[in-house]
Amino acid sequence: MRATAFVWPLTAAIALATTQVAAQSRFEQYQKMVGEDSPAELFVLVGADLWRKKQGPKNASLERCDLGKGPGVVKGAYASMPRYFKDTGNVEDPETRVLYCMMTLQGRDRKEALKRPFGNADKPSEMEYLMAYLAFESRGYKIHPGKSHPKEKRAYELGKQLFFARTGLWDFSCASCHGTEGLRIRMSDLPVLSKAGPARAAMSTWPAYRVSNSQMKTMQWRINNCYRQMRTPEPNWGSEVVNSMHMYLMVTAEGGTYAGPGTKR
Repeated sequence: MRATAFVWPLTAAIALATTQVAAQSRFEQYQKMVGEDSPAELFVLVGADLWRKKQGPKNASLERCDLGKGPGVVKGAYASMPRYFKDTGNVEDPETRVLYCMMTLQGRDRKEALKRPFGNADKPSEMEYLMAYLAFESRGYKIHPGKSHPKEKRAYELGKQLFFARTGLWDFSCASCHGTEGLRIRMSDLPVLSKAGPARAAMSTWPAYRVSNSQMKTMQWRINNCYRQMRTPEPNWGSEVVNSMHMYLMVTAEGGTYAGPGTKR
């Protein structure tokens, strides 16, 4: 009887692990199947229209937005950010840079432009559409964020410190989930994002369409949501914390081939 008492929990654990592996395998097969015909493409199409749409007090589009490769150049721009911009004196990721262009080119108020930075399944946000479009325009380009300017170097070092810094009610850090091999949450593997290989695999596919809730999610959302799950107050949208974390992850992933927007569980 005593041996049986041990056998049943062990059998149940093996069965659960087998089920989880099978479910993950099925989802990976699904990802491959929808890779060329992902729902993300619908976001790309709407985002392209929004990029060209005249809006704001200046009745202008975003087509002259400088994303680091010159006014109007979008090819490869997403994969080359975050980076330092002389006109603002700041290191900016794609989302904060597009906000700057909304304000300067279109004359839009910051509060109005950010009234819905994160949408939902029924009503995605303008920023989510735009990020899907810009990400698509970087497909096939190498990940190559800025890292030569002193402020870019500072952003990288700050992001690295933040990645390993424990905080919040649970005394968690980003590395608590993304610092040990073999961890997972439900069906999702938790890659070690301080290593180049796993970082390339992860960062090359954000922003991403989430199958589980039919939503396009951006990196600003991803980082904010991680802090929320760590039971830590979420950073302000476009803050130095978020941009620096993004910088650290992209520099770690440097050299990978960008393939976004991706499809996630």
